[in-house]
Amino acid sequence: MSKNPPPPYSPAPPGFVPPPTENINITMATQPIALGPGPTTLTCPHCHARVTTTVKTTANTKTHIIALILCLFVLVPCVCIPYCCDSCQTLQHFCPNCKAYLGAYDN
Repeated sequence: MSKNPPPPYSPAPPGFVPPPTENINITMATQPIALGPGPTTLTCPHCHARVTTTVKTTANTKTHIIALILCLFVLVPCVCIPYCCDSCQTLQHFCPNCKAYLGAYDN
């Protein structure tokens, strides 16, 4: 006589309800943050602390285009000016507490 192998899984206990198999989408409502060219005081949506944002400047497409135009008009010594002016760059706001990115301000 041969023995039958045990089933590869154990049956569910009585009263067990399996979890739903469809995708569940969770959305969180957040308020838009009004950011300006300088540090802004707000409540961080990540760490929920009341902070004044730190601002870092980064070059954007506008910065590169202005530098290219200066270069094309043979004003090569002036090419670095758009990279030094905050008005030609994107100002990114970060939380000083948790270092989370909060948004950007474009001039």
